[in-house]
Amino acid sequence: MSQLEGAMAAMIKVFHKYSGKEGDKYTLSNGELKDLIKNELGNFLGIPKDQGAVDGIMKKLDANKDGQVDFKEYFVLIGALTMLSNAGKGQK
Repeated sequence: MSQLEGAMAAMIKVFHKYSGKEGDKYTLSNGELKDLIKNELGNFLGIPKDQGAVDGIMKKLDANKDGQVDFKEYFVLIGALTMLSNAGKGQK
């Protein structure tokens, strides 16, 4: 498996590690998203100290306004963080 294929597999694996603990196994609830952010994205986002921070992230990600984050919406977060990380390295 190439490095990029491994990264893609890891993104999928992380999503499914947290999804489905509270309902639909193909979406992230607010609580699942908080756990994912805290455990997997703490270095990029800082660990949210309050539920309001996660609520704000959830509101921005939840494009279809169903109260959950599906894989497509999750990928928007991962893509945006990747772009920010790249920009921080002096790349455009």
